[in-house]
Amino acid sequence: MTGLARPALACEPPFWARGAHLQTIAANYLPSPAPELPWERIRLELGDGDALALRVLDGSGAVVHLFHGLGGSADGHYLQRAAARFHASGHAVLAVNHRGAGEGAGWCRRSYNSGSTQDLSAALRFGRARFPGALQVAVGFSISANMLLLLLGRDGGLLPDRAIAVNPPVDLEACSRRLVKGFNRLYDQYFVRRLRRELQSRPGARPLAPTRTLRVLDAVHTAPEGGFASRDAYYAQCSSGPHLARIQVPTVILTSLDDPFAPGGDVLGCALAPAVHVHAEATGGHMGYLSRNVPGYRWLDYALDHYLRELESLPRREP
Repeated sequence: MTGLARPALACEPPFWARGAHLQTIAANYLPSPAPELPWERIRLELGDGDALALRVLDGSGAVVHLFHGLGGSADGHYLQRAAARFHASGHAVLAVNHRGAGEGAGWCRRSYNSGSTQDLSAALRFGRARFPGALQVAVGFSISANMLLLLLGRDGGLLPDRAIAVNPPVDLEACSRRLVKGFNRLYDQYFVRRLRRELQSRPGARPLAPTRTLRVLDAVHTAPEGGFASRDAYYAQCSSGPHLARIQVPTVILTSLDDPFAPGGDVLGCALAPAVHVHAEATGGHMGYLSRNVPGYRWLDYALDHYLRELESLPRREP
C-alpha cells in the first residue's frame, strides 16, 4: 500500500528477551499496568439468541474496535493497554469479548472459531450506529486477526474503514501442526486449558472428553459445532491466507518472522492486495515485541499508535 510509513523505531529486543519464546512469554508476564477506564458495559444480542459482552469508551476521534486472541478476553493486558492509549488520544474504543469469553461467560450456547466473522460484523454494526460518521478501525489480535482478514477478503458485507491485524495465523493447518512440536506444546496446552474452561461455562455444558491438543479439540468440538465436515475442512475454509489478495479496505498486517507458530513467512508467502501493507519485524515472537528503545519496552503499543495515525491520514471513502 502506498502512503503508509513504517514506524521510525524497529523492535530491538533487550538482552533478557532475545528469541521468539522469551519475547512471547516475557511479554505476557512483564508488569505493564493500564489505568482504570470508565467502561460502559453492554450486552449485544445476536440473531441466533447468543450475545456478545462489549465494553465502550466514548471519544470524538475514530472508533477503534479491539478483538482479543484465542482463549482471551477484553481483560487481556495487550488489549487494555491499547484501549488506554487510544482513549487518551481522544478515540472512542469498543472492546469485544467473543462468545462465552470474559464477562460473557455463560451467555452463549455456541463458541467462536476462526471463521466467526459474523460476530465481528455485529460489533462493527453497533459501532456505526453508536458513533455515526466516525472512522471505524478494527484491530484484531492473533485468532481475531485471522477472522478480521477473512471478513475483509472473503465475506464482505459490513466492513471497517481501516484494519490492523496483529500476528494472524493465516494458515491454520500449519499453525496447528507447529503447536504440537517441541516447546510450542506449552502454548498449545495454554490454549486448550482456557478453551475448555470457556466451554464448561456454557449453559447445560456436559463434561468434555480429554483433549490434549488444540488439533484434537478442533476435531471433536470446534469443527462439528461450527458446521464443518472435519477439522481439515475447518482449517481450509477459515484460513485467511488465500483471501488476502481480495482485500480492498486499507489494512496493516503486523507480524514477526520468528513467531513460534504463526510466523510472518506464512503471510509473506501469500498473494497480497494493493490495499494490504505488511510490516514484518525480524523478531517479536507471538504478540511479544519487547524492545529496549521504547517506553516500558512495549514496541507493539508504539506500532499500533503509529499505524492508527497512518491509516487515519489516508483519504476516506464512503463505506
